[in-house]
Amino acid sequence: MFRMFWQILAVYLAAVNLAAFAAFGIDKWKAVRQRWRIPEATLLGLALAGGALGGLAGMRLFHHKTRKARFFVGLPVMLALHLCILGALLFLPRQ
Repeated sequence: MFRMFWQILAVYLAAVNLAAFAAFGIDKWKAVRQRWRIPEATLLGLALAGGALGGLAGMRLFHHKTRKARFFVGLPVMLALHLCILGALLFLPRQ
């Protein structure tokens, strides 16, 4: 049971990080072409839902949202929070 939890968590985190990375890339592409954009709340929501690493990678690779404090401060803080939660899940005693 415990092993299945980690497998499901790994698949979820991979999917949400890929979605966040793609969303940053798509939003940058749309920004350059002056088209309808992905709302900032959606980008931050994906990061908060576990996609902070993908969002941070997308932000750096696509040079997108790098001047907005919500992103250049918020995404690393979310990533640190996610790592703390993962660490707690790994090292807390199992029942």
